[in-house]
Amino acid sequence: MYAVKIDNTARGRPWDGVEFADVVHVEPVEGGLTRLLAVFSSRLPASVGPVRSARETDVGILGAYGLPALVYSGAAPELVPVVTSASLISTVPHDAPGAFRRSTGRPVPENLYVDLTAVRDAVPVPEPARDVGFRFGPPPAGGEATSARTVGFPAARVGLTWSPDDAAWTIAMDGVTAVYGPDRLPVRAETVVVQRVSLRDSSVRDAAGAVSPVAVTVGEGDAEVLRDGRSHPARWSRRSATDPTRLTSPGGDELPLAAGRVWVVLAPGD
Repeated sequence: MYAVKIDNTARGRPWDGVEFADVVHVEPVEGGLTRLLAVFSSRLPASVGPVRSARETDVGILGAYGLPALVYSGAAPELVPVVTSASLISTVPHDAPGAFRRSTGRPVPENLYVDLTAVRDAVPVPEPARDVGFRFGPPPAGGEATSARTVGFPAARVGLTWSPDDAAWTIAMDGVTAVYGPDRLPVRAETVVVQRVSLRDSSVRDAAGAVSPVAVTVGEGDAEVLRDGRSHPARWSRRSATDPTRLTSPGGDELPLAAGRVWVVLAPGD
């Protein structure tokens, strides 16, 4: 299993390869913006990106997956020890010769792409992915019919629109539908989990002095599961950074997801 850190600004879209990810985590970063952590297991695309730098939130998320390889373009000096000492395999461009390329059609830094098949050959993952807590099954009872949902961040927003013909949610970023491929097809997910999390400040600041937030994914909190054109209130819980995340109904029952692609939006809690 390979996880790739991907740009999520207007300059970095459209993405390559995100449509093939099994799970995509939308993370808050400095400046009120977001980035993606896309996790690949079923398929390893020959081009994924644009690849960007790691964050402390990545370490917390990936602890549940076992020993995935994190593909990223670098990290702040203060963060390097955190990433390299974590229980995951860190890969950077020079670790996987021939796996990375620079696109001539975009400026630096939004022009770095990775071939995950080449990374697999250079950095084999030593064990299969662990159970991260997702359960898949028939639609649960209840819920509320929902055709659209917007999840806001201080300087970004994620739009979700139900497409009955595709039985999936169409993803939009900052009001623009996310697309892929030469035909500019919409990026979709069968299930979207809106996970409300608290944020804490890390020791990392960007060039403008903005503090990089860390999404706290251990503990418990409110969530919303969007599937089959319905919204289901939920609770999430996770005992430690190496444990799976459980999604339950308000009554405590396991809340199943729809089979297929899953997006997890780590939204700031109230």
